[in-house]
Amino acid sequence: MNQPSKPFNIDKGKVYEAYLQVRSNGGAAGVDGVTIEEFESDLKSNPYKIWNRMSSGAYFPPPVRAVSIPKKSGGQRILGVPTVADRVAQTVAKQLIEPTLDAIFLADSYGYRPGKSALDAVGVTRKRCWKYDWVLEFDIKGLFDNIDHELLLRAVRKHVKCEWALLYIERWLTAPIVQEDGAVVERSCGTPQGGVVSPILANLFMHYTFDLWMARTFPNSGGAGMLTTG
Repeated sequence: MNQPSKPFNIDKGKVYEAYLQVRSNGGAAGVDGVTIEEFESDLKSNPYKIWNRMSSGAYFPPPVRAVSIPKKSGGQRILGVPTVADRVAQTVAKQLIEPTLDAIFLADSYGYRPGKSALDAVGVTRKRCWKYDWVLEFDIKGLFDNIDHELLLRAVRKHVKCEWALLYIERWLTAPIVQEDGAVVERSCGTPQGGVVSPILANLFMHYTFDLWMARTFPNSGGAGMLTTG
């Protein structure tokens, strides 16, 4: 008898490629305590489990682990560290949606984008210093923690048409976070800083809430006030 087909068509090879990317990036274990080395000790079954669950629509991300790191400006930043397996799953989705989303971002957006960096933004700023006698600098406090899910998902659905990607993005956004004292906190806003898909989702949110607003409000600024570095 033929086995029933999966509801979502996800290439197994993409899952393995995602694993290789996660391995090259390194990183700590998540709430399950499984390190990258422990994950890759069973490469015959671990990537297959991810593929099988994602293809079946049965993949539910585990909670993310909260980790406090000191900020250069003082205080603490809370990172949400997914499990190694979940980072692989997120990478599969990121590799699918990134080409489509990155193509719509403005040229003066530099943060968390392939082939761009904050140093590139510094170089452009240095050139523009000779053209303008003003500069506006500001930092958005708690961007990753406070993104409105409804607004973000409206933007995601506008550009992402893949059903399984939409399904899992929604699940990743609402996955709870386990604090350092063990308390489990449900989330109704934000996307964990530390998640694989979080940077591109934050960029999409900023594209509509800030970058396009700046372009419309100050069309003659030459982009001088639109360098965003995340």
